[in-house]
Amino acid sequence: MRAGAIESYWYRLAPLHLLLWPVSLLFGLLSCLRRILYQCGCLRRFKLPVPVIVVGNISVGGTGKTPFTLWLVRRLLDAGWHPAIISRGYGSAAQGARAVSAQQSAQQVGDEPLLMAQRGVCPVWVGRDRSAVAQAVLAAHPECDVIVSDDGLQHYRLQRQVEIVLVDGERRFGNGFLLPAGPLREPVCRLNSVDFVVINGAMAEEKQFSMRLVGAQFYNLLNINNSLHSSELSGKKIHAIAGIGNPHRFFKHLKNLGIQAQAHAFADHYAFSATDIAFADADAILMTEKDAVKCSPFATDRCWVLRVDAEIDSPLAQLIIEKLT
Repeated sequence: MRAGAIESYWYRLAPLHLLLWPVSLLFGLLSCLRRILYQCGCLRRFKLPVPVIVVGNISVGGTGKTPFTLWLVRRLLDAGWHPAIISRGYGSAAQGARAVSAQQSAQQVGDEPLLMAQRGVCPVWVGRDRSAVAQAVLAAHPECDVIVSDDGLQHYRLQRQVEIVLVDGERRFGNGFLLPAGPLREPVCRLNSVDFVVINGAMAEEKQFSMRLVGAQFYNLLNINNSLHSSELSGKKIHAIAGIGNPHRFFKHLKNLGIQAQAHAFADHYAFSATDIAFADADAILMTEKDAVKCSPFATDRCWVLRVDAEIDSPLAQLIIEKLT
């Protein structure tokens, strides 16, 4: 399934939105009611013996949560903490809590958790019930003293000390409607109640923080020790694939590196097959790390992966740690 149809619908206004608007209002009311029920104690919340940091967003689609989460756990490690990451593991077969290893497949544990596990920064666990996953992590890793819940903003059952929301600096909040008329899971006013708002790829406003993704080095998917710089791709026939929340961001990144590539956008979490990368005329096929974990079983020596890392020019890390302590 190629990306773009639903996304373009969410980021514009059309007559059909008037028909879906009442459904969006109902969705918003139910979402708000659910949050209030957890806040007032009508629905039970689970409290862990260690602090919880939630990294999430209020919109559907990629906002840079995975590179931000990796940045965050590195800052925590630098400060002497012992973090672990928990995730739902979107699209995985995981039911109960399970640890993620670099040798597993995206079908088993989800593409983003597998990516984070392959970075080898800290323990990564997945499962449908985040509270149960967090308890399993603490049992397996008694040294763990902080949990980072990836994409867990709307999982209110798990109590949290810090809420961090990522916002796509280019697409922002689309047409401003809640699902299904727009891309929003919660109204924009929800940002007023979180601890930190991080804008990915654009200037931040007051009391917000700017983030950018950097990276110009590619590694070969068949041999990670074989790497090349973006300048070495000049003059070659390049195809680029992206099955992430905002494929345009990846293609724009390549263009900024001076790489002219034929772009192929796919839906977020797309399950790639060998035919999707069978470009007979390609000297090189470029992809994101998130896509690489799904393409590795049928990769060729023409497949190159761009590694990106988050950079945040602000005292955000120290502010988060102060919030924990």
